Amino acid sequence: MPRFAANLSMMYTEVPFLDRFAAAARDGFDAVEYLFPYEHAPADIGARLKDHGLTQALFNLPPGDWAAGERGMACHPGREAEFAAALEQALPYIEATGCQRVHAMAGLIPASSDAAARHATYVTNLRHAAARLAPLGVTLLIEPINSRDMPGYFLSLQQQAHDVLAEAGAPNLKVQMDLYHCQIMEGDLSKRLQKHFAGVGHIQIAGVPDRHEPDGGEVNFPHLFDLLDTLGFDGFVGCEYRPKAATSDGLGWLRRYQSSQKAMA
Repeated sequence: MPRFAANLSMMYTEVPFLDRFAAAARDGFDAVEYLFPYEHAPADIGARLKDHGLTQALFNLPPGDWAAGERGMACHPGREAEFAAALEQALPYIEATGCQRVHAMAGLIPASSDAAARHATYVTNLRHAAARLAPLGVTLLIEPINSRDMPGYFLSLQQQAHDVLAEAGAPNLKVQMDLYHCQIMEGDLSKRLQKHFAGVGHIQIAGVPDRHEPDGGEVNFPHLFDLLDTLGFDGFVGCEYRPKAATSDGLGWLRRYQSSQKAMA
């Protein structure tokens, strides 16, 4: 049965961020993820994880000026030093949390650069970051994001991401396969999982099309969870969705799936 991680950027927003760790643990999660930890001291986050017996499954490298609309800078020519500095900023959080997977956002396509320069910059930055993280035992992730939620994002298709993996040639570079984004852009989720599985380092889920709990909408997630077991996925499935109401009240999907698996055991 897959292991699930609560995404604390979207879930448990009824309480302040540092209180969400306890809330997730009370609901039975043994791992958490979130977008960015940088408003809080590394030691404070590490203490919450330790106090509640939680594993840090994932977080993102600094994305540039998020409030101003930036969504990463890895594909931006001329910002290589800024990307490298962002990676260094993340290292104390990796150490404090024991996190083994971090996501580097590619960025929105900059209007003032050509396609070849963007691609070359992206691959070069990823190689640098992967090499920096490898001695720490950390996997670097890249994520295709759908063009409806994030128009103009550099990376949007699974094959595009896996082609970048092949070109970069870094063993600790993998794809963060968000099944919500993949369904919107491409569909055919089962076959895409099977095709690309060797290069997948993290899975995320949300109901499609509204990004609520995964028991509503057009995707049969229990089937995909079973497929992950069949494929031998041993990572975490990040619950990156926006609850319709109180987070805990919407966890019936998780309870039902866990009960069905126990009944079959």
